[in-house]
Amino acid sequence: MFVRRIGVIGTGYVGLTTGACLASLGHHVVCADVDADKVKRLSAGEVDILEPGLAELVAEGIAAGRLSFVLGASAAVDGAEVVFLCVPTPMGVGGVADLSIVESVLEEVGALLPPGCVVVNKSTVPVGSAQRTAELLDREDVAVVSNPEFLREGSAVHDFLNPDRIVVGCDQQDAAERVAALYARLGAPTVLTDAASAELVKYAANCFLAMKLSYVNAIAELCDRLGADISDVTEGVGYDKRIGQAFLQPGPGWGGSCLPKDTSAMLQLADAADYEFRLIRATIDTNNRQRQRMVEKVRLAVTGKRGGSLSKVRLGLLGLTFKAGTDDLRDSPALAVAALLRQAGAQLVAYDPAVRSGDTRIDEGITVVDDPYVAAEGVQAVVVLTEWPEFRTLDWAKLAAVVARPVVVDTRNLLDPDVVRRAGFEWNGLGRR
Repeated sequence: MFVRRIGVIGTGYVGLTTGACLASLGHHVVCADVDADKVKRLSAGEVDILEPGLAELVAEGIAAGRLSFVLGASAAVDGAEVVFLCVPTPMGVGGVADLSIVESVLEEVGALLPPGCVVVNKSTVPVGSAQRTAELLDREDVAVVSNPEFLREGSAVHDFLNPDRIVVGCDQQDAAERVAALYARLGAPTVLTDAASAELVKYAANCFLAMKLSYVNAIAELCDRLGADISDVTEGVGYDKRIGQAFLQPGPGWGGSCLPKDTSAMLQLADAADYEFRLIRATIDTNNRQRQRMVEKVRLAVTGKRGGSLSKVRLGLLGLTFKAGTDDLRDSPALAVAALLRQAGAQLVAYDPAVRSGDTRIDEGITVVDDPYVAAEGVQAVVVLTEWPEFRTLDWAKLAAVVARPVVVDTRNLLDPDVVRRAGFEWNGLGRR
């Protein structure tokens, strides 16, 4: 295997995982960030991100001398053969991706890149970004490659080291092959294509997953109305190899740092191409409606009416992060539902294994506690909003002893209804008989 000298700009979920995993494959990696305190912590092996296996990989890379951290992008490109851009591309005005950070980095390092270096867009960027990057660099001796990431928070290390595929896009075949060779030890199927196609692959994949989630949430609502059972329906559907079991679990809606941003960006891409992508727009609308539907479920469970008042009703929330296994709160459906409950006048007390009391990311209208049993004290209903496995093993009899009313609204169909009912609770799920 050819060992490369790699620079990684950005140490968020994507950048830090990319850097640590490439170092574990034998490459020499320098990761850069603009936060001096963060660089100091990472250099000492301290990882702030809740991501299984990441801290261990960082420690191993540092100990082996293959992974280091520096302040500022310019320090990471010195002598680099490949430079990965892993900086944020948040949703901007109108839903289009904001590339201002990418452009700032290119301005900083453009003249410093070694001749023959390859710049890799790892961040999710709109179609045409590789061409735009090349124009901004204005370096004929530097190739630009699109190499989208397909990492799920909570399993990013596993996903990087066990990929379904590697996608590399560039109009220069040799540059594409150099980037693909970085992953050779993984033995994954590799798609070599043009840059525009590689960029579209990421959006197409995420939008399809969003559509699948919105679809199953709609089917769960139909199950509620028809008296069918969503768990049996999805099991029967999922055995079809053309469909599969993944992303067929109903919930309070999809969120996180990728799907909301990428579906909006896809609409922008379609609009720019004069194409009305009604399927994606319906996917987003269905997702927004799902959050309101969760509030209706709580109203019905607490008051017996879909339009019943939640004014001054105390509710205990289990889960705030957008999914289990991460401490990420960005575009969390749990927080979106909580905001709607607050607007309805409910008083909210919440517990999440990855969120501590006093966390400044949480709105002041939600009281965060560090004990699930404290969150349940005196509540009219317990509302499960994130699928943390430990919620299944709570002492539900103990919870029943402290609530004002033994009602559970399980927006993830996470709990065993029989266990909860034996503890004295009324259990309400999605699309379940």
